[in-house]
Amino acid sequence: MSAPQVPTFTERLARAERTNGSMLCVGLDPDPARFPGAWRGDAARIFAFCAAIVDATHDLAIAFKPQIAYFAAHRAEEQLERLVAHVRDVAPDVPVVLDAKRGDIGATAEQYAREAFERYDADAVTLSPFMGHDSIEPYLRHAGKGVLLLCRTSNRGGDDLQAQVLATGERIYERIATLAEGPWNRRGQVGLVVGATYPDEIRRVRELAPTVPLLIPGVGTQGGEAAATVRAGWRGDARGTTGPIMVNASRSILYAGAGEDFAAAARREAERLRAALHRARPPLETAPAAPVAR
Repeated sequence: MSAPQVPTFTERLARAERTNGSMLCVGLDPDPARFPGAWRGDAARIFAFCAAIVDATHDLAIAFKPQIAYFAAHRAEEQLERLVAHVRDVAPDVPVVLDAKRGDIGATAEQYAREAFERYDADAVTLSPFMGHDSIEPYLRHAGKGVLLLCRTSNRGGDDLQAQVLATGERIYERIATLAEGPWNRRGQVGLVVGATYPDEIRRVRELAPTVPLLIPGVGTQGGEAAATVRAGWRGDARGTTGPIMVNASRSILYAGAGEDFAAAARREAERLRAALHRARPPLETAPAAPVAR
């Protein structure tokens, strides 16, 4: 008897999008200095704060994205483990993306993959592809797990390397997109990170990589515009999503309120953003008609 087929990360995202009617990724970047009321400055409250956000928004999100530095800096890795387990309990169909931006090879990459997928039980992890396929291959050995490669990031300094032109005439970010859609993605596990502050580049990445998931940070505090982001990156037809996108918002949701009702305020902001993203979807392409039996 053959082993059951493990859903790919892309398939899990598409299911979450259908279930929650959402393209909104809720970023979990807990800063104790911004916690509400008596919790302010208390790193021991990181789990409680983030769990409250998850409870308030889990039916509105396509994914949750904890940023590992915000936990590790406060010696809160154990709280991150508990948080992912909490997501599994309250929202088992919502994937978790560990934002770690790892980039190494060989045995070290194998350990980073174990950290992401075994210790933290993430569904996907962000990686730097600078060292080539060797640096992502150990992660791809984990069935059903995903990797999201930095491609065209939202920071101004991204131009220093990502926009440089290769001898082939491609820009570096275009080459990464081509590899992610093609030879690096034989089992449907690879996606890309593209910044909301560059909608023209999102559109170009989508031309080169029409089916891979896109993680799009930069909406809200970083200045990205939600509607332009969706028009550039989302693709679908009458059968559903053909290229799922996760439009990430972190601080604008986490710190929407500063009082005891911070979770309710976070939910209101998440509802607003989810609706704005949904309204921005381009018209669905018409699915090809089924052939008529003769």
